[in-house]
Amino acid sequence: MAKGTGSEVSLKEIIEAAHNLKGRLVEWRRDFHEHPELGMEERRTAGIVADHLRSLGIEVRTGFGGTTAVVGLLKGASPGPTIALRADMDALPIQEENQVPYASKTPGQMHACGHDSHVTMLLGAATALAGFRERLAGQVKFFFQPAEEGPGGAQPMIAAGAMEDPKVDGVVGLHVASEMNVGEIGVVPGADSASPDSFSIRIVGRGGHAAHPDQGVDAIAVAAQVITALQTVVSREIYPLQPVVVTVGTIHGGFRNNVLAGEVTMTGTIRTLNADVRDQAQAAVGRIVKGIAEAMRATVEVDFSRGYPSFSSDPSMYRLVRQAAVDVVGPERIHDLDPTMGGEDFAYYCQKAPGTMFRVGGRNAAKGFTNPLHHPRFDLDEDALPIGVAVLVRGALSFLSGGEA
Repeated sequence: MAKGTGSEVSLKEIIEAAHNLKGRLVEWRRDFHEHPELGMEERRTAGIVADHLRSLGIEVRTGFGGTTAVVGLLKGASPGPTIALRADMDALPIQEENQVPYASKTPGQMHACGHDSHVTMLLGAATALAGFRERLAGQVKFFFQPAEEGPGGAQPMIAAGAMEDPKVDGVVGLHVASEMNVGEIGVVPGADSASPDSFSIRIVGRGGHAAHPDQGVDAIAVAAQVITALQTVVSREIYPLQPVVVTVGTIHGGFRNNVLAGEVTMTGTIRTLNADVRDQAQAAVGRIVKGIAEAMRATVEVDFSRGYPSFSSDPSMYRLVRQAAVDVVGPERIHDLDPTMGGEDFAYYCQKAPGTMFRVGGRNAAKGFTNPLHHPRFDLDEDALPIGVAVLVRGALSFLSGGEA
């Protein structure tokens, strides 16, 4: 990457800019938390985002692929590379149980995964970077993405040209982390997130009287064997140093204690970090289910649905963001994290440009912020917000000024 020509923005300036935004960050975050919106329905959130970006003199594009996505483009004073910073906007269909003034006002919907904080921190980064525009050499794109929790907003954004015009040279995402204390930052040096694939199984036997099991085909008995045997996919079919998860999450069958179940349906998930292992695990699940059903005189239907791909941090982007985090919080508060078996459609951006994600600690036991993501009482210490802003800004400026990427 060519070294930028803008005069350097000091770390002190970055931290001061982020700190000075603290009150605004809290206001934004609590407002978004009070008004959660599910994937592809983030109209209110997107409107607030677009209006603020325009107020900063940032070019705004909306309607990518018919979605609620908002993309901002901040042009520096001189030519240079382009970095994209991404935040997801959607909430979850969870009834909030927190008793706080900013609790969700929408029944059955909640920002239980911290996306309200992600939007807030990216708005803060856009605000700070806009203040430094005369010293920027290059461009910063701000991706406010819908539907990370599903059906996925990254792909339609990319298909509609979000990574082009100007072409993105590097991309950075962030996520809050409920297992790390506020003031800590997590970075992932290699494989980051898994491919969250799903499967459904329909076992068809033959109903009958429970007193005469020999005259029917008990679908529940078949299902029990299937569930047990599927555990051997991980323990006996995949190389032991390759992470794999096979989980049966739902099972439905039967309707009375003295009747053989004629049909059972099950759904589950397969999580892998490697594309070849992904194929191997799916093939093994299908073979095992069909073999057991045939051996026990049942018929079976198995369907698979592939989710987001797995992704790994680009080594140079990882180093750049790690150093930015060290600069902001100090080396003793940096954690090199293991990959998660959760999925992230941030992976699609990383197929188009070098990318990485970092995690922002939000836990504070003294204040009662200890619940995990996706919990109905999830919340976080808002002192994390300016920290996330500062790391985003430091990382973006380092990239534009010729930092490693």
